[in-house]
Amino acid sequence: MNVGSSEMMRAWVVSQPGPIETSPLSYVAKPMPVPAPGELLVQVLACAVCRTDLHVSEGDLPVHREHVTPGHMVVGPVAALGDGVTDYAVGNRVGVAWLRYTDGTCAYCRRGNENLCPNSLYTGWDADGGYAEYTTVPAAFAYRLPDEVSDVELAPLLCAGIIGYRALLRASLPEHGRLGLYGFGDSAHLVAQVALAQGATVHALTRGEASQRLALELGAASARGAYDSPPEPLDSAILFAPVGDLVPVAMRALDRGGVLAVAGIHLTDVPPLNYEHELFYEKELRSVTSNTRDDGREFLAFAVRHQVRATTHVYPMSRAQQALQDLKAGLFDGAAVLVNDQDTAH
Repeated sequence: MNVGSSEMMRAWVVSQPGPIETSPLSYVAKPMPVPAPGELLVQVLACAVCRTDLHVSEGDLPVHREHVTPGHMVVGPVAALGDGVTDYAVGNRVGVAWLRYTDGTCAYCRRGNENLCPNSLYTGWDADGGYAEYTTVPAAFAYRLPDEVSDVELAPLLCAGIIGYRALLRASLPEHGRLGLYGFGDSAHLVAQVALAQGATVHALTRGEASQRLALELGAASARGAYDSPPEPLDSAILFAPVGDLVPVAMRALDRGGVLAVAGIHLTDVPPLNYEHELFYEKELRSVTSNTRDDGREFLAFAVRHQVRATTHVYPMSRAQQALQDLKAGLFDGAAVLVNDQDTAH
């Protein structure tokens, strides 16, 4: 495919960040991107919807690029190669994820913590993402994808799954441990499958009957409200809901030596913690910052091996803003996935 700057495509852009109910996104015609040296041009067949896209659209995460196109869980074929790309061919099926660039030379990158790179860049925040017909990705940050899983099922794995896997590592879940998941959306329902495959007992603490029902269907031992106590002390917990008020709630639910990992990039203010009841006995509170590419490759291999599958709700690309509104309102369980297919109905 020969791509020129005169070719046009349809894409969503953040025109005026604000509450998603005020339609901060616009669906526009814009020039098709041209892959820079070392990049791939990818045709977007599926792009999962992430809460981070909502934060960028609403301004909780200030846009790093004016009129940026959100979206960072993309599945599609390589449509064109930038100069110098030799390890991919046109037609290869690839995934585009959140982490887009690290410098490879800083102290964090050199010690294997590229997720902490101060010069890192992100898809759908620093560069245009997948709420479009085409997007680009540096070849070194693309993921090769298995053939046996559909586009729609794969898309949520590329952030919801990968960052959930990173959060599970940060939570230091012991063998056959007891894991609490606060919030049970796109990421948590994938992490639950990973933890269960590893022999853990999983408790879901979340709003909404649909999410609680999905947790039980996937094998959770219990599903209760987000502010309820689990039926037993937790060895580890992960907070997916961007609600700081839940931090002390989750810390009180931990057993001695337990760890709470906060998985979101955005969190409302955390109220003061009571040392005796919420931090004593060597309990730990940890944040999660993006992921490494090794995390991504490990998770995708695990997901294929153990048949980790996303529960999905398909929207046509033209209804991306509605998908974000529905996400905010908690109207679906699992993950929403946008498809560039005019004949697909929600």
